[in-house]
Amino acid sequence: MKKIFYILIIFLFKFNIAYSLIEVDITRGNLDPLPIAVSPLHVDPQSDNYQDVKTKELGALISSVVEKNFKSTGLFNPLNKDAFVQKPDIAHLKPRFEDWRLITAQALVTGKLLLKDEKLKIEFRLWDVAANKEMIALAFTTTPSNWRRVAHIISDKIYERLTGESGYFDTRIIYVSETGPRTQRVKKLAIMDQDGENTKYLTLGNELVLTPRFNPTNQLVTYLSYFRNLPRVYLLDIETGIQEVVGNFPGMTFAPRFSPDGKKIIMSFAKNGNSDIYTMDLESRLVEKLTEDSSIDTSPSYSPDGKYITFNSDRSGLQQIYTMKSDGAGVKRISFGDGLYGTPVWSPRGDLIAFTKVKGGKFYIGVMRSDGSGERLLTENFYQEAPSWSPNGRLLVFYRETKAGKDGAGFTAKLWSIDITGYNERQLKTETDASDPSWSSLLSK
Repeated sequence: MKKIFYILIIFLFKFNIAYSLIEVDITRGNLDPLPIAVSPLHVDPQSDNYQDVKTKELGALISSVVEKNFKSTGLFNPLNKDAFVQKPDIAHLKPRFEDWRLITAQALVTGKLLLKDEKLKIEFRLWDVAANKEMIALAFTTTPSNWRRVAHIISDKIYERLTGESGYFDTRIIYVSETGPRTQRVKKLAIMDQDGENTKYLTLGNELVLTPRFNPTNQLVTYLSYFRNLPRVYLLDIETGIQEVVGNFPGMTFAPRFSPDGKKIIMSFAKNGNSDIYTMDLESRLVEKLTEDSSIDTSPSYSPDGKYITFNSDRSGLQQIYTMKSDGAGVKRISFGDGLYGTPVWSPRGDLIAFTKVKGGKFYIGVMRSDGSGERLLTENFYQEAPSWSPNGRLLVFYRETKAGKDGAGFTAKLWSIDITGYNERQLKTETDASDPSWSSLLSK
């Protein structure tokens, strides 16, 4: 991805990497969010147009995005700015920790911005209020129009420092935008920042599009589209807009996914009433068949190290989840609960597999360990499916259809996210109905 900003480390890191303020038990959740104060960024007097209202508002806007990011995690409780006693410029130089402790803050974020010669320089500091010390201090230089992106990067740095795991704020989500009546839906590819901002539409809606999937290594997307009623697999470069056809695959039932290194795609291909799993090398276009069974094998997904694949199959009589080595050997069933299992997706951490489960007329989103143990159902609804992992393996995004109207004849389709603890379930903001989400990797990695 083309670099659009520069990162300047202006202070030494003054902390122990192993130290974090938040510890989360994934089986219980964090029921007591950390109180954090996010002070508005003050404007350096040396800035061009220092007295301009828009310049002064920019600091508040950046801190607002950071605050909203923290609030959305469920792990933090951003404190009301009306309770702040110390001015932002003074707090950034040297906080009066006793004042911040009075409002129960355990962490404090301060910063300033310098807008000069059409460049925006942003400094921020993270303070441990209880320990009276600075935890991290960084500076970023970018273009003024890129301020929201920098706010997400700052959020990632602070999140990582406080939790000990990487963040997920400087990311995007691609999905299928849906409009129109249920029997005549217009479906377009759409992409947005993870907080719902900066929505862009990538296709016109003239052709049906399905299940877009991000490349783990860059901003390349693969998706399935029907051209003259024939399914085609496409590759789309989000940055350049260049699109190419990978191939025509009549009868394909599920869209492809990338391998962890981004060099292959894996897919299910239906032929003569049967569906098996194949891979395609994107450079040579060589196709390799991995399964050969009279059953229906679909929805393949690689483990993050590329050594294993999970998929669902009805070879046992009912649709269940299986794993196998990346060459197709060692097929092993891992799901044994009641109901039907589908759409398995391996976590970026490698420890869990997310899935959709249908049982008793309800749809569930759940997770299990890669050997099938420890199954936990996180959320249930009338209809929901297609989980996709955040790049740090902390959250799942999925889509949910909800009945609407007095007689239940109408419906809406929206994107939702949930923490792997089963807490912090929330609807994501989209301009239209939405389905089939896929979460990108970190843009700034």
